[in-house]
Amino acid sequence: MTYRGPLTDSESVVLLDRKHRLYLKRLVGSKDIIIRGGKIPSAELIGAEDGSVVRSSMNEEFIVLRPTLAQLIPNLPRQAQVIYPKDIGPILLWADVFPGATVVEAGVGPGALTMALLRAVGPAGRVISYEIREDFLKMARDNVQRFYGEAPSWTAAIGDVAQDLAETGVDRILLDLPEPWRVTDRGWETLAPGGILLGYVPTVLQVKSFVDSLRAHGGFGCIETMENLLRFWHVKDLSVRPEHRMVAHTGFITTARKIQRKAKAL
Repeated sequence: MTYRGPLTDSESVVLLDRKHRLYLKRLVGSKDIIIRGGKIPSAELIGAEDGSVVRSSMNEEFIVLRPTLAQLIPNLPRQAQVIYPKDIGPILLWADVFPGATVVEAGVGPGALTMALLRAVGPAGRVISYEIREDFLKMARDNVQRFYGEAPSWTAAIGDVAQDLAETGVDRILLDLPEPWRVTDRGWETLAPGGILLGYVPTVLQVKSFVDSLRAHGGFGCIETMENLLRFWHVKDLSVRPEHRMVAHTGFITTARKIQRKAKAL
């Protein structure tokens, strides 16, 4: 990991209080950061090291850190539901997103998965995003610009991926859509041999319709569906127990690989 140096102007940070609550903020010149009525001058943090301890005007202590992706995603400004870190990790793994890959994403929401994909494919890869809502796409662009930075390998456009998907030979297609089965045929045509199609949906009825379409198509194999449950633990002195709240069901992940389509019997 490369040392990134002291915190800089316009950089996003998280501030952690004594109860481990996170506050996502941005350092802006001479402006103050406001947390629960207390003020922290941005100028006081610009030039400080990652992990520094600061105090607000209310004498409340905070640790200031550059946000990890897992810290950033739940705190993103958003109008649409975000895909949480507990699902983004398995999505990247089960979709086998690799450096240099060309990935089509449909349904960008606030851009959480987009940023994870950009990091995963690296500068040699490409991420191509389709979104039918202009306000969602604007939010994603704003979040990527603000929290990720310049992304020359990212192309984003308004469009219905089931009708407007124009690329060929892509490595992966990731669908965060209510009806991913509408993309089954075009997805198969778009993917390179052995490529992966992934759908992320919240209900079992959507899973059933998607899996049925994949099997009826005849050009997909290795079809798998999963959900992921995440439970944190409270560890303090002799008190070691599960947290009272857990991140349970959020969505189902279905993956399938493009195979040679079998000819139907005459």
